[in-house]
Amino acid sequence: MTDLALLLLRLTVGSFMFVHGSQKLFGWFGGKGVSGAMEMLGKRGVRPEWLWGTAAALAMTGGAAATLLGFLDPIGPLCIVATMLAVVTLGRHRGFFAHRGGNEHAYLYLLTALALGLSGPGRFSLDAALGIALPVPLLFAAIALAATGLVAVHAARTARDGGTARA
Repeated sequence: MTDLALLLLRLTVGSFMFVHGSQKLFGWFGGKGVSGAMEMLGKRGVRPEWLWGTAAALAMTGGAAATLLGFLDPIGPLCIVATMLAVVTLGRHRGFFAHRGGNEHAYLYLLTALALGLSGPGRFSLDAALGIALPVPLLFAAIALAATGLVAVHAARTARDGGTARA
């Protein structure tokens, strides 16, 4: 039953986040594409917008697809965690509750993706079907890359604000 539960979680989080990422990357499902992602990040003080908007859209969409399929785990969930950490960091001033513009949905995605990354994709995944298991050093490199991206976003925002950016 655990493998079935992991499949259900992967399909849900992966497909929902894929739709959201596709809005940011391709402009599908009524989204504004990368230009909209760049504009949103620019309004929040993140520079250069083209770099971080493109990186966020790619990480969100690619991470969602990998999570959905259970492929190269835990890189997919890690991409979702990293992008949602950026969302909650950049929107911290809005609070928690969604009805007030807060980030409760981003926290839900973040924590569910974290749980999926820690648990593994389960038996009903491409990794299991193909016999794939990423080497531990590669996993640490992926975690370090995600952390570096978050630090860079904060640093870019802080530099723009003359060292006074609020997280």
